[in-house]
Amino acid sequence: MAIPASVLGIGRAGAGTNNIPVTQMSARGVVVFNAPGANANAVKELVIAGMLIGARNLVPALRFVDSLTGDDESLQSQAEAGKKNFVGHELPGRTLGVIGLGAIGSLVADAAIRLGMNVIGFDPEITVEAAWRLPSQVKKAASIEDLVRQADFISLHVPLLPATRDLINAERIKLMKQGTVLLNFARDGIVNEAAVLDGLNESRLHAYVCDFPSDLLKQHPRFVALPHLGASTEEAEENCAMMVAEQLADFLDHGNILNSVNFPNLGMPRESKWRLAIANANVPNMLGQISTALAGAGLNIHNMLNKSKGDLAYTLVDVDSPVPDAVLQGLSGIEGVLRVRYLPAE
Repeated sequence: MAIPASVLGIGRAGAGTNNIPVTQMSARGVVVFNAPGANANAVKELVIAGMLIGARNLVPALRFVDSLTGDDESLQSQAEAGKKNFVGHELPGRTLGVIGLGAIGSLVADAAIRLGMNVIGFDPEITVEAAWRLPSQVKKAASIEDLVRQADFISLHVPLLPATRDLINAERIKLMKQGTVLLNFARDGIVNEAAVLDGLNESRLHAYVCDFPSDLLKQHPRFVALPHLGASTEEAEENCAMMVAEQLADFLDHGNILNSVNFPNLGMPRESKWRLAIANANVPNMLGQISTALAGAGLNIHNMLNKSKGDLAYTLVDVDSPVPDAVLQGLSGIEGVLRVRYLPAE
């Protein structure tokens, strides 16, 4: 859809922003927010359910029982005779490999440890905040290849990006232990479905449990797909909505940014009634030009904060007196400035 020029920010009540034209919005100085962690507990619980589904062969067992016919005595006799085909194993002592150790991955790791599992993790982009959340018992894998060699269960918690598409491919599946359970409650494109099908047929993969239907895999008895239930709880939906609403309100009223996927996180307490919020390209001398334009208009800078993220930067400026329209136009005309917002306190 065409996004009007009046749009200042976009909030995604969830983690993924693949349904938002982020690059296009960045060029217009539109900040795109998401709600990382708001649905983390809901996804964590579904991952634990997925591990139990895979370990105990619950879906094939359910299908078996649904196929039985006869009276109660006959059903019980058939069930007893057939249950040997669905013998599973318990979780304690098994190893879970977690790829992606953000809000969800760290909760999954913690829950698995509490169930008596060994946990190894891999995340080359882990933040300091995420590292603090991570249980100390999680062992660090040297690479994805190192992780998949060791794990009995593998759970994926990374966004779908060009670098993560087909993250689990034929080469990595061949490195897995015989009988590995693969869990994907992140995005379907992270896993190469043709490679997974081969892995299931060769029993390299004992089961593939995910949150995404697949026409290629749907007939395989050890493929389990849920209808994207990861964040589908009343609690998660409310948490996401509240987080996004609060972030957008703070951005619209005060220019502060928290949990943006395209601009840097930046917050500055108000120390003046008159504030400017400037989205700009991350280029040399931008702060110098902004300061010069304000000084030339006789405006004293009370406080100023600037941060960058890749090719983009964001600046908050509190000044000691009202900002004339001519100054706003001058700032907007600086090469590399994407958007200027004037936010006087009411």
